Amino acid sequence: MPFFGRSNAETVPATTTTNDVPNRRRSMFGRKDNTAETTTTHHATHKTSPTRSTGTGLLHGHHQDASITDAIEHLKLAEKAERDADEALHRAKVAVRNARDHVKRLEKEAAEEARLAKIKQKQAHVIGKRGKALGRHEHVI
Repeated sequence: MPFFGRSNAETVPATTTTNDVPNRRRSMFGRKDNTAETTTTHHATHKTSPTRSTGTGLLHGHHQDASITDAIEHLKLAEKAERDADEALHRAKVAVRNARDHVKRLEKEAAEEARLAKIKQKQAHVIGKRGKALGRHEHVI
């Protein structure tokens, strides 16, 4: 996959050989001949079409240095770790929201139970007053 432009290349499974067409001219800034070539990297074999000339200079080469490949792999791992962290953050936010909602429900339930207990206490007090009135004739025997 080129970084800076399109390539008319098809990817073939990696091999360990390199087939170069003789008399191929390369320069630092690109290649101008239209010969077909097959270049093998440690990832895949790329075949370039003779109808489109592609550069083989510093920015357009098909061969990637091992340090570049390692850097790309580290970048991919970092991107995946970042995606995983974003997902974990989202899950944590949802868990916090659910916990807060649960606490609010508990507070409402406790407030309602306290309200009902207050009503029950008032009713018990009224009944208690009525109960004190009972037995007023006990002193007469």
